Amino acid sequence: MDFGVVLQTDPPAREVVRLMKAAEDCGFGYGWTFDSVVLWQEPFVIYSQILAATSAMTVGPMVTSPGTRDWSVLASLFATLNDMFGNRTVCGIGRGDSAHRVIGKRPSTLATVRHAMHVVKELAEGREVVLGDAPVRIPWVRGGRLEMWMAGYGPKALQLAGEHADGFILQCADPAIAEWTIGSVREAARAAGRDPAGITICVAAPAYVGDDLPHQRDQLRWFGGMVGNHVADLVARYGESGPVPHELTDYIRERQGYDYAHHGKAGNPSTEFVPDEIVDRFCLTGPAGAHVARLQELAALGVDQFAVYLMHDQRERTLHAYGADIIGELTR
Repeated sequence: MDFGVVLQTDPPAREVVRLMKAAEDCGFGYGWTFDSVVLWQEPFVIYSQILAATSAMTVGPMVTSPGTRDWSVLASLFATLNDMFGNRTVCGIGRGDSAHRVIGKRPSTLATVRHAMHVVKELAEGREVVLGDAPVRIPWVRGGRLEMWMAGYGPKALQLAGEHADGFILQCADPAIAEWTIGSVREAARAAGRDPAGITICVAAPAYVGDDLPHQRDQLRWFGGMVGNHVADLVARYGESGPVPHELTDYIRERQGYDYAHHGKAGNPSTEFVPDEIVDRFCLTGPAGAHVARLQELAALGVDQFAVYLMHDQRERTLHAYGADIIGELTR
């Protein structure tokens, strides 16, 4: 299993770069950031500094969206970084949540996500596409490579990931939900004539190593609220008795709204509806041994990477605990 770390690009940017370098020193191979440039700083500027400060780390957004960046610009951003640092980027992409909603946009349609994945990958790898009504190619790309990893929860999104994406991102570490989503992605890949084993599976969730479970739960409760934004859309589309597992949908019944000013932050007042049980299922808490046990369970389901959201009050202690006591147990 590979390991990644997910940060928000809060100022100062040098602190984001410092933590990414510390993560690589602890054995993390991927450095991800949110991509919501009203709430946080522009990540692609910071990626260049992370790549310069690290030796082999792969960086990218978790996740960008088709609705906030021109696709040719997005492709050129990745291609430029790859040309400078040697194909060390990956594009996580989804329909758009915070980046869209804070500027008054709805999430993109899945058809738009599909088209964007194709266009951005082709351009970033130096091939020609039709964009609008014009054939477009980035002429200076030589040997570029960009994988598109798609995030999603619903049946149609999982089908799209299986049919077209290079990787699948599940933002939730619940094994039951992982089993259902991974199975759906692989089934869609097989039906499309693709090799399911060729799709990289990434689970992303907060992790906090320590012994004070009540404090850990309070620090990570925000994540249930973030996931709840996507789940609310699924319930609106499919209903409470639809195909989405109850493990994912039942807890949002008490959800009253959401303030993006506190998005992804410990102490988010919009997430008081999230019970302890959801924090325990969706996140990794407790001592290092509990993390190893959950990760081994996820690995057995086919998870290739675990990406740690580090939005809590013991970021570096958790990083070093993963480096000392956890990563080695999963990479032997």
